[in-house]
Amino acid sequence: MSAAAEAGLRRILAVVDLLIDAVDEDTLVPALLPLLLGAVPGDSIIWSPRAGSADRPLTVPAGLLTPDIREAFARESAADSLVTHTTLGPGTAMRRSTLQTRGTFHALAAYADVYRPLGAEQQLAMSFPAGYAAGVPRKVCVAISRSGSDFSDDDVAAAALLRTRLSHVLNRLAPPTPAPSPVTRRESAVLTLLARGLTNQQIAHRLAISPRTVDKHLEHAYAKLQVGGRVEAANAWLTRGPAALRLAP
Repeated sequence: MSAAAEAGLRRILAVVDLLIDAVDEDTLVPALLPLLLGAVPGDSIIWSPRAGSADRPLTVPAGLLTPDIREAFARESAADSLVTHTTLGPGTAMRRSTLQTRGTFHALAAYADVYRPLGAEQQLAMSFPAGYAAGVPRKVCVAISRSGSDFSDDDVAAAALLRTRLSHVLNRLAPPTPAPSPVTRRESAVLTLLARGLTNQQIAHRLAISPRTVDKHLEHAYAKLQVGGRVEAANAWLTRGPAALRLAP
C-alpha cells in the first residue's frame, strides 16, 4: 500500500472510531464534519440534517452559506441533477462530473448564484437514511466541494464506505418514537365517563372503585393521550374515541 493510501485509510478509520463511540447526534456532528473533510479531502463540506427541507445546514468552514446563497439555492436547485440525485434519487456517493459535463454545470443558474461564490467547481455528494426527526423518517445530505482537481475513484469509494456507517449510526441515535402504550379497558371506561361530564367521585361510584384509583387511571391515560388535564382528555376521547386508539387486551 502506498503512503498516500495508508494516510487515506487512517483518515477513514478516524471517522469510524468517532462513529463507534458516538452517544448523541449534537455532540457527534460538529466533531464529525472536519474528519469527513479529511477522509474525502475538499475545501468545504455541507451537512443538511434533512435533505430537501428548509432545515439550516451545518458547514465547515462555519458560516459558509450566506442568506443570499441559501435563498438562491432554494430557488434554483430543482434544475440541478446532483441535488435531484441526493434528495429524490438513491443518494449514492456521486461526483458531479459523473452526472454532467463542465459546460452543463456552468450553464446552471445555481452555478452563478451558489456554486461559483462557494468555490465549488468540483463536488461529491451523497445522502442516506438517518433515523427519525419528529416521528418522520429523515435523510441527511452531505456535499463536499473543491475548487481544484476532481474527486478520484478512491474518494468516491471512501465516501461510499462512510455513507453506510453514517446511516447505521444515525439510525441508532435517532430511532422512531415508540408507539403510545395501549389504553386499558378500565382507563377507557374512566375516560368515557369523564367525557360525559362525571366527576371523579361519580366515576368512582359508577365503577365501584375508589376516587384515588380513578385519579391513577386518569394520570396514566393523560400520558397515553399526550394531554395535560381533564378537559383535554375529554376532548381527545370524544374526538378520537376508543375505536381510534389501541386498547389493551
